[in-house]
Amino acid sequence: MTQLDTSIFKSYDIRAIYPDQADEALAEKIGRAFAKYLNFPDKVLVARDGRISGESMKNALITGLTKVGVNVLDIDLASTDSFYYACQTRNLPGVSVTASHNPKQYTGFKMVKKIPELLSGEAGIKEIKEWILSNDLPADSPQPGMVEHEDIKQEFVDYVASLVDLFQVKPMKIVADTANGMVGPFLEILSKKIPQVEFIKMYWEVDGNFPNHGGDPLLAENRAEIQKKVPEIKADLGIMFDPDGDRFFVIDKKGRFISGDFMTAILSEYFLKRYPGCAIVYDIRASKVVPETINKNGGKALANRVGHTHIKARMKAENAYFGGEVSGHYYFKDFFLCDTGLTTFVYLLDFLSHTPVPLEEIVDHMSQKYHISGEINSTVADATAVLKKLENTYGPQAIAPIEYMDGVTFEMGDWRFNVRSSNTEPLLRLNLEANSPELMATKRDEVLALIRS
Repeated sequence: MTQLDTSIFKSYDIRAIYPDQADEALAEKIGRAFAKYLNFPDKVLVARDGRISGESMKNALITGLTKVGVNVLDIDLASTDSFYYACQTRNLPGVSVTASHNPKQYTGFKMVKKIPELLSGEAGIKEIKEWILSNDLPADSPQPGMVEHEDIKQEFVDYVASLVDLFQVKPMKIVADTANGMVGPFLEILSKKIPQVEFIKMYWEVDGNFPNHGGDPLLAENRAEIQKKVPEIKADLGIMFDPDGDRFFVIDKKGRFISGDFMTAILSEYFLKRYPGCAIVYDIRASKVVPETINKNGGKALANRVGHTHIKARMKAENAYFGGEVSGHYYFKDFFLCDTGLTTFVYLLDFLSHTPVPLEEIVDHMSQKYHISGEINSTVADATAVLKKLENTYGPQAIAPIEYMDGVTFEMGDWRFNVRSSNTEPLLRLNLEANSPELMATKRDEVLALIRS
């Protein structure tokens, strides 16, 4: 790395190509800056995902922390949700060296101030960037910090398993794809607790080269194999995790990918049975099936801005039990308001073991009534001008006032859509829903043409 590329400092984390944009020298500086931002805590928890560069970047980060006098608890290989668990139960701030679902050449840092609060572009990441740019970093301490090591895998799985009664889980055959990421070792431990579930393993070995497919299950090519396999072997369902394990995705018996909106609705019904009348937070992009399901089951439906910072804050303010995002992030009161893939899976198992309606029938019903585009990105030169053009075009036709909670949301009667700007790129993101597949396709293309013209 020759010159610092400030684009690596994102809204929710640091993410960069290794070693061109971020190397061990930068990792050490991040360690020093993190210690400074938190006013030199006694101890910081450190973890990493399975990327090839992960160990050397983690060790450099630890060097930066210990040189300025901070002690380190190193839990080494960890999924993001197990890292959150460790920070919560040890009452420590932490840094995980992870680039989530990005390709193998990436590295990155997720930084916890105090669970569930992470450093963000508005608080923490901005200061770290400025201090590194100006070389305003703390000098070596005369008393270096010490490093201790701990393996929290079993303890984390035991906690997740305690959230439901696993003895009540029905026998099932489940295809599980962990994309050579961090969830495989945790599923191995969990599988021993539910012997009545037959797991068909796909890529449970941690391999930072990601030799089988990419890490983002929202890309169709990364889930094509499991979507074919589930109906082929007559499995009950398929599950997918991204490489760091904070997102969770489901394939039904027919091989259909279940969108984050539908999963949020399904889990909302489950939580309203467990906690009648509870508040549930969902992101503004979601299908109408989400608030309709919550309202039908007697809950309090709360639409919210996209992003973990906003979801967590709303859940805390409203004492909500569950929050869901279209992107496959799910948050739970019983998991410290954090997003967690493994916990979502355990709750889904519990739901499927007690509902008389098979998952594929639930999806049949939803897919007949709700037709969604999924999130579609468009590169634009002037996002503000495009959003204004959309307001001028569709505002007069809308059946309700334009919603400005996150981007712009239009209610058009038999169809609706949200368009919002990316936090980090010159992109506009479209999510559209209609009452028929034909109308969805027509309106999707119409709105995209206006965005891209």
